[in-house]
Amino acid sequence: MRKLFLRAAILLAMTAVILGAFAAHTLSSKISPDRLDVFQTGVKYQIYHALSLMGLGIWFYFKQTSLMKWTGWLWMAGILCFSGSLYFLAVRDWLGLNLSWLGPITPIGGLLFISGWLTLFLATFQENGKYVRKED
Repeated sequence: MRKLFLRAAILLAMTAVILGAFAAHTLSSKISPDRLDVFQTGVKYQIYHALSLMGLGIWFYFKQTSLMKWTGWLWMAGILCFSGSLYFLAVRDWLGLNLSWLGPITPIGGLLFISGWLTLFLATFQENGKYVRKED
């Protein structure tokens, strides 16, 4: 699990940087400032949770609880739903696509983020001992 979360975190952080640069250098002239802000909000939440996922993956080297696994999966799903929906909603006019149905997906992503943080909090009460090293 630790390697999966670390690898996912690295890829998610890398894509957040790429998307942020894309927004600054390409989208800024293609979409309105309001839509650009929406896109950048997706980038911010993606990088915050990618870095958090990286910390979780490192934590797995020292301790592992069942709820910690849930935390990682909830954060990854939150990035997909929250940030992903914001990206597409921000560029829908530029792409010429009717993606308004994605609007309700954004708050679901937010709930997934919150649920991940709650499970991490609850995981601090679990006593499963140190992580036993085995190949992921």
